[in-house]
Amino acid sequence: MKAGIHPKYVEATVSCACGNSFTTKSTRPQMRTDLCNVCHPFYTGEQRIVDSAGQVERFMKRMEAAQATAGRPSKRKQRIATRVADREAQRRTDESSPLAESDDEAAPDTQVAARADGPRGAAAPTIPAPIQPAAAEAGVAVGTDERRGEVS
Repeated sequence: MKAGIHPKYVEATVSCACGNSFTTKSTRPQMRTDLCNVCHPFYTGEQRIVDSAGQVERFMKRMEAAQATAGRPSKRKQRIATRVADREAQRRTDESSPLAESDDEAAPDTQVAARADGPRGAAAPTIPAPIQPAAAEAGVAVGTDERRGEVS
């Protein structure tokens, strides 16, 4: 080790907030801590809340507010309930309208008629081969070779 560049390693006294103190080695002669092996909840088995910057108090306030509004649905649930009610009302008006019933009944009949043309459904229409613009102007029939005049 190079001399003069390392801090002094001395015996240190650690004092806890609970009043316990013990000695160890460190570069600082005095240390203070909030928790030690005597008062830490893990070692003692007791449930103790360590509050840092009032976080526990804020959490408890939120929990109390949530319990106070437990019976009331959230805004999202209110919007969803409104949409469901609107859809139900629309469905009731559609069922009571005779015009809507005839349209709903006619649509499946046309679909069935279109499928009834054959065992595999309606035949696809034949599509003629497109005429090439340059070939049409030159008077050459589609599907022929210009040089030989043969059908390919």
